[in-house]
Amino acid sequence: MRGALKRLGSFTAVGTVAFVVDISIFNILSSGFDVPPILSKVISVVAATAVSWLGSRYFTFRELGGRSKRQEAILFGLVNLVGLGIAAGCLFLSHYVLGLTSALADNISGNVVGVLLGNVFRYFAYRFVVFQPAVRKPLEGQGTEVPSTTP
Repeated sequence: MRGALKRLGSFTAVGTVAFVVDISIFNILSSGFDVPPILSKVISVVAATAVSWLGSRYFTFRELGGRSKRQEAILFGLVNLVGLGIAAGCLFLSHYVLGLTSALADNISGNVVGVLLGNVFRYFAYRFVVFQPAVRKPLEGQGTEVPSTTP
């Protein structure tokens, strides 16, 4: 239980840094450079995803490095595409369907509701899909187990 709480705390810290990157880039692009809100969100999430992968890989889930970095990065990217879809879907619904087009409404829908829902999904996907403990396989002819990088 203590390990799960520690992991959740570090996930929150990494997520907070990634969130600051996400919301900062989103607002700079959408307000300062007049980039459309969906494109601004896509760009900001890509940057935040890079920050999040580094923090997750080397801080939050460092003891669960059972996959190759390449496999983790690919799975991490796929999970974050779903997370992006959740945030962009919330923003799309608010901005284009409900007609709530102010900067405040865009921030609440994309950066509060969307990020919150996306983070719940991400935590469980990172923990149970992306970052897996090393699989131990016995050596041939010996009963000894050795770590393996294949799931």
